[in-house]
Amino acid sequence: MKSYYERIKPHWDLEVAAATRAEFNADPHLAFGHLERAHILGQNSTWLHIQTHILMMRWGWRQSSSREVTGQLFRIFGAATKTAFGLIPAGNTGGSNVSPFRRMPVPRDLQTLMSAARSAD
Repeated sequence: MKSYYERIKPHWDLEVAAATRAEFNADPHLAFGHLERAHILGQNSTWLHIQTHILMMRWGWRQSSSREVTGQLFRIFGAATKTAFGLIPAGNTGGSNVSPFRRMPVPRDLQTLMSAARSAD
């Protein structure tokens, strides 16, 4: 039986690929939006959660945003130490522009994917 990670990763990969394409096409805001969606999808997997924050930190570095880089360092630590215990705010988009403790609505399309990935557990 596949794990949540194995079931959600293809969808996470699509968001990360879309972020890469958007940044390549000089649209950093669209790129970050896709990273936020990847964050929501990956929040329930420690590995994907950490990886998303690393990608966000790298995005911040390329944008010369010290706020984003610093915020992501804090969030990488939090993802590594809290995800496995379920101490994550559902729907949080993961950027340093929002509190790491703030619950946010999950977009309907992502909720559908996440529910399907969880249902086989």
